[in-house]
Amino acid sequence: MKLSELPRRTVAIVASVDDQIANDPIARRLRELGFVPGEQVEVMAVGPIAAEPMLVQVGFTRFALRRREAARISVRVGVAEAVVAPAEPDMRDLRERAPA
Repeated sequence: MKLSELPRRTVAIVASVDDQIANDPIARRLRELGFVPGEQVEVMAVGPIAAEPMLVQVGFTRFALRRREAARISVRVGVAEAVVAPAEPDMRDLRERAPA
C-alpha cells in the first residue's frame, strides 16, 4: 500500500521509498527526513481541496506532503515493535533500601 492511500489515523510502517528515476532527489529527501524502512508513520489530517496537502507524522515529527510525494512511500499496516526503555526505579524503593 502507498502512504497516499493510507486512511487517516491508521498506523503503518514504512516499507520503502521508491525512486521514480535514477538518483531521485525527492525520494532521497524523503529518506533524509526519516521515511526509512521500519519507521512508524501515520496520516494525521488531509487538506480540504483534493485531500492535499497531507499532514503525515513519521516518528515524532510531522510533515506536510503532496499526494504525489506520499505515493513514493510504500507502507504496511501495523505497529512497529517498540524499544522499551528500562523502567525508572520508584523513589520509595530507593528510600527503603537506603541505610538508616
